[in-house]
Amino acid sequence: MASIKDVAAAAGVSVATVSRVLNAHPSVSADARSRVLAAVAALGYRPNAVARSLRTDQTHALGLVIGDVLNPYFTELARSVEEAARALGYSVIIGNADERPDLQDHHVRTLLDRRIDGLLVSPAPGDSPLLLDAARAGTPVVFVDRWIPGAEVPVVRADGRRAVRDLVAHLHLLGHRRLAIIAGPAGTTTGSERVAAFRDALAAYGLPLTDELIGHGDFQAASGRRVTEGFLDLPEPPHAVFAADNLMALGALDAIRARGLRMPDDIALAVFDDIPWFVHTDPPITAIAQPTGELGRAAVRALVDRIEGRTAESVTLDARLVVRRSCGAPAPVLIPPTSPMRRSTPVQRSTP
Repeated sequence: MASIKDVAAAAGVSVATVSRVLNAHPSVSADARSRVLAAVAALGYRPNAVARSLRTDQTHALGLVIGDVLNPYFTELARSVEEAARALGYSVIIGNADERPDLQDHHVRTLLDRRIDGLLVSPAPGDSPLLLDAARAGTPVVFVDRWIPGAEVPVVRADGRRAVRDLVAHLHLLGHRRLAIIAGPAGTTTGSERVAAFRDALAAYGLPLTDELIGHGDFQAASGRRVTEGFLDLPEPPHAVFAADNLMALGALDAIRARGLRMPDDIALAVFDDIPWFVHTDPPITAIAQPTGELGRAAVRALVDRIEGRTAESVTLDARLVVRRSCGAPAPVLIPPTSPMRRSTPVQRSTP
């Protein structure tokens, strides 16, 4: 394996000049830079990343801690983060919190010990003093998807309130009046925010969201099934169920099928977080889609800005409603004229 001395000899320059070229130092002449790069290519030289990080105090590695690697939303998010980071010259080390704050802290501690340059985190339910301490100590941190209220950390997220309003308008137009929600953990910002958005959207139509129509899950399929079974056991089951994430929707779908019920004739189902296989169910499932790829890219840009000393701002993107057939025949989405809400952008329709 070629060494930096071999590159220097082949290029006819000093080892220091080679080092300056590899670290993009501006003081090297164009001719010397060209000869060094040609020698690097010819010899197949690969710099020692560990040694270079000790010299520069940078590892060019980012840490990403996600809620659940089995959740297709987080899998897609991780992929977009990795692609965006690689394009900027960074690698990514991923930790799966499995929706547990203790496991999240384990990954944060491990990543800090490995001297990563910055952290992207989608916080798990519950407190995380270690994460907040890392941010206060100067570690570049960006929250993605979820956040910790009050923390002075940039947040990259999707706003689903408008899409939830569009969903409720769609359900109302199809004649569904008794609507229930499988909520995520109240200890997560996404869990509480989606319930609030659903409640507000129902209020625009004068529809109540009673306690019996709110079931709390944990962003896992088993909780979605348990909550849906409870809804179906009510003296008056809901006309439609809105699952606040895709894994809980999978559990809801299992419960509906186990009872021999048909969608949308017996009950409607809609989901927050669209994933590719929702078009392959029978019927295809209506869902709220987040711009997952752009969220990942924006989060990496914000984190790299912080690492490299630039100002990083929070970013909020809009989610959108994708109407399919799980709630009934697709119909235009109308916001009631008495509602103070902003008019929604056109709804994307998918009719597989």
